[in-house]
Amino acid sequence: MNELTFRTATFKDLATIVAIYNESIPGRLATADTEPLTVAARQPWFTAHQQGHQGIWVAVLANKIVGWFSFSDFYGRPAYKQTKEISIYLTAAVQHQHLGQKVLTFAETKARQLGLETIVAFIFKHNQPSVHLFKKNHYQIWGDLPDVAIMDQKHYSLLILGKQLTPSVVGGNS
Repeated sequence: MNELTFRTATFKDLATIVAIYNESIPGRLATADTEPLTVAARQPWFTAHQQGHQGIWVAVLANKIVGWFSFSDFYGRPAYKQTKEISIYLTAAVQHQHLGQKVLTFAETKARQLGLETIVAFIFKHNQPSVHLFKKNHYQIWGDLPDVAIMDQKHYSLLILGKQLTPSVVGGNS
């Protein structure tokens, strides 16, 4: 059996990353984008993720990219620099094979290596496989945003799940 491996994404991977992302759009389960994105449109996003504690990694199985994950800035303010939003996408051909668990485990290891303290995930409430995966890995629901997305004239709710990777330091001036 082939082992799932990970590596930092390179620019030559961008077309595959976009294809996997676009594959998720019609299902209305994993993204609020409603139309496919182009590789050209994702170039600035990719370039921005090559800096700092952001990043994009690809999951490789049998020498083929089958998924990817990224860390993105949370809220764009300096005080949140140790908190990142995680996004995970797997091609449909490998979903429901427990690879999401392997990706999340690797992502948390990478986050700790980068010195991150908190990971947040924004997941549609009806995306029960993803909600279950994150809850199984000790993420807690930190927010429930009812009916904030409209796709195909239907409302969708968004959950914010979070996990502290390191103990929070409480202190400062009282």
